[in-house]
Amino acid sequence: MSELAAFQARLGYSFRDENHLRLALTHPSIAHEANMATEHNQRLEFLGDSVLGLVLTWQIYDKFPGADEGSLTKSRAKLVNAGSLAAHGRALGLGAHLILSRGEENTGGRDRASALADAFEALLGAIFLDGGFGAAREFILREFAAEFSALAEPAGIDNPKGELQELLQSRSPNAPQYQFVSASGPDHDRDFECAVLHDGVELARGCGKSKKAAESEAALAALQKLRVQ
Repeated sequence: MSELAAFQARLGYSFRDENHLRLALTHPSIAHEANMATEHNQRLEFLGDSVLGLVLTWQIYDKFPGADEGSLTKSRAKLVNAGSLAAHGRALGLGAHLILSRGEENTGGRDRASALADAFEALLGAIFLDGGFGAAREFILREFAAEFSALAEPAGIDNPKGELQELLQSRSPNAPQYQFVSASGPDHDRDFECAVLHDGVELARGCGKSKKAAESEAALAALQKLRVQ
């Protein structure tokens, strides 16, 4: 069995045209070293990035029918980032098959995270060209099955006050204002209530064990209210 055939067996996908695979494995350093127009994997990387985004966005959209756009975006970012793509490339053994310049080889290019991430996306683009969307989707879902199963809930909002300010300032130059409403309970176990206002209009209220926590809850409630309008 040839080296490329063995690699395809490991991928679980056999290319009709192995030139697609070779191109996906060709690092841009080859063109720089040759100092001439030589095809490399950057165009396939561009294509693969879009295919990957579509497949995973579709799956997340179906899995979390009640989630808003912000939560869906954060869930997708958990699955697709430079670190995760490099990890998938490394797990597939892409580094051993990369076609590199001598300089890139000598400086550890086979194990460089950026090279592995780029090659992984290029591989997805190559599978899409070779076998169509169905083949690419099947490969991607198989590759991301474990991470997707672990994505039990849509990602939450990490910084509700920041996100609310960003949302409101896309509509108006004025920032939201927070107003203390009340405090109750004994000194050692206080409950605070705060309101968030914008242009003099109260958007929502929140409660917490500190004024800061109450403001965050108010911002979260305002976000949820505004995003369904």
